[in-house]
Amino acid sequence: MSTVEARYSIKEWPTAERPRERLETLGPRALSSRELLALLLETGSPSQGGRPAKSALDLAGDLLNAFSPGGRRESLRRIMTSSVKEMCRVPGIGPAKAAKILAALDLGRRAAEEARPEREMVRHPRDVYERVRWMLRDLPQEEFHVLLLNTHNEVLRIARATTGTADASPVHPREVFRAAVAEAAVSVVLVHNHPSGDPTPSGEDLQVTELLRKAGSVMQIPVLDHVVVGEGRYVSFVEAGLWTP
Repeated sequence: MSTVEARYSIKEWPTAERPRERLETLGPRALSSRELLALLLETGSPSQGGRPAKSALDLAGDLLNAFSPGGRRESLRRIMTSSVKEMCRVPGIGPAKAAKILAALDLGRRAAEEARPEREMVRHPRDVYERVRWMLRDLPQEEFHVLLLNTHNEVLRIARATTGTADASPVHPREVFRAAVAEAAVSVVLVHNHPSGDPTPSGEDLQVTELLRKAGSVMQIPVLDHVVVGEGRYVSFVEAGLWTP
């Protein structure tokens, strides 16, 4: 058997042993450490000197076992603190594979150490205006955005629902609440701009807002306010008395 024939790529694995497909379908948390390591290794090792060829999954298992003396479960931490030279003692692991695994594990460590950025809290319509004013400034067309909030009225994300024309931004509830459901938001604030600079709500703004309020009630994701942004000023539906929250 040639070296090329002896290599096992992910595509050659049986369907039940294809971590890439399992990750795409189920997400990374559904995969074992062995499967995740196999994705990083990509290929196994050829037969050499009487040693049988191994798939990437086999090689990943060998690596875990080599750093799990006595079957203890701290293998990933031991691998992460090892050197390239130490990893290369495992048959089939070369400098390139070792470097890739160490880089991936250290990225995971850095991600775990990152502090979650403090989320902005919406306490007043002006908070909404200050949050979006630069984003919507000088746009030649209307854009409809949604502030997705958690239980503490902190902004999880701002999602753009639609982009319209110079004087209209038609929006459908599905565009607004699709993002809210995906982000597990408990409430939303609607916001859009008027390129004319005058934030006075139009008749269409009133109709769309009422439609979205009713949709939010059905979805149990209440609409807390609708802020229309103009040139250096804004109009809040709540502040203007256009609805009672």
